[in-house]
Amino acid sequence: MQSLRLTDKVISTLGLEAGQDDRIFFDNQITGFGFRVRRVKKWNGARSNKPPARSWLFQYRIGGRTRRLVIGQAPAVKAGRAREIAAELHAKVKLGHDPATEKRIRIERAAHTFGALMEKYLAVQQREMRPSSYRQVVRHLERHSSRLHPLPADAIDRQAIAARLNSIATDSGAVTANRVRATLSAMFSWAMKEGLVLANPVIATNKRAEKPRDRVLTNAELSIVWGALGTDDYDTIVKLLILTGQRMGEIAGLQWSEVDLDRGVISLPAERTKNGRPHDVPLGKAARSLLAARSRSNGREFVFGEGAGPFSGLSHRKEALDKEIAIPAWVHHDLRRSVATGMAELGIQPHIIEAVLNHVSGHKGGIAGIYNRAQYGPEKAQALARWDKHIAELVR
Repeated sequence: MQSLRLTDKVISTLGLEAGQDDRIFFDNQITGFGFRVRRVKKWNGARSNKPPARSWLFQYRIGGRTRRLVIGQAPAVKAGRAREIAAELHAKVKLGHDPATEKRIRIERAAHTFGALMEKYLAVQQREMRPSSYRQVVRHLERHSSRLHPLPADAIDRQAIAARLNSIATDSGAVTANRVRATLSAMFSWAMKEGLVLANPVIATNKRAEKPRDRVLTNAELSIVWGALGTDDYDTIVKLLILTGQRMGEIAGLQWSEVDLDRGVISLPAERTKNGRPHDVPLGKAARSLLAARSRSNGREFVFGEGAGPFSGLSHRKEALDKEIAIPAWVHHDLRRSVATGMAELGIQPHIIEAVLNHVSGHKGGIAGIYNRAQYGPEKAQALARWDKHIAELVR
């Protein structure tokens, strides 16, 4: 190792001697400030024909150990700037700092982004959540939180979360903002317990007031919606929602193993229902015909959609459907409320309607639900047959 005043002119004369692979020249004014010339080697250790690498460095001792920090490559970093950086690092070491460790921590923090944290969280949740719930979480984190992906996870503060939620509320409404908020809070709480972040920045952000939906489509509106539907996947899904009153995720994610056309019933396993209870949905004549017309292509597990997964693209198709029909704004879930209301108007008893919808509330909620395990199979079949006939008469 040689000691001399390192300048751009001086380093232009420095190089390796015969047989040398690595050589460091230290500055005679700033302790630890050096210039390194190192031969480039191939992956197998053999010498490369490329010119030697030339870099500025700062070397120091702390805690009884020698540490070395690369300042930058020459000639991209000029001697004057390298000297300034080395002087700043020398001062930090005198104050007890460890620049090399601090740099490594900064690099690791930069790599530990929201996106990387999200991937770890989703990998865990995919094993623990119902498919429909998992898809919602994925949408919240991948789509609605995409602007947070490149940010270091520990650098995301309450202000960043609040700003993102405000944007979501403006673009997609209060309900969506609240659902994304809940997902973000769950992820950061999980990450805290895993030692991946220090705090949950969602805490104390505003939760928006939600106005309960009470939209019920009239018979005329149901007829208009039905009349605008064709026979493709999305159209058939919406027709089945109108005929059965089930949840969108349950129908859009319907699997052939859950369909028994001979018995005329859809049997949803517990892991596919919101309340975690298995649920049989008797099929009326029209509903059974819609499913019988489907072809099971390429051994697909799912009744609707393409590839290996269930049907996707609901939002896009709903927007297209809305452009065709002139009725007040509605969402897919409003069909479920409309079926319940329509059944009541036909004189079907409330507890049977709840059984059809697989609700755990009202007469089946709380203690009553523990003791009342009646599935009302025949009654559900009769109710859905009446409703199926009602829709058939409505749309013919």
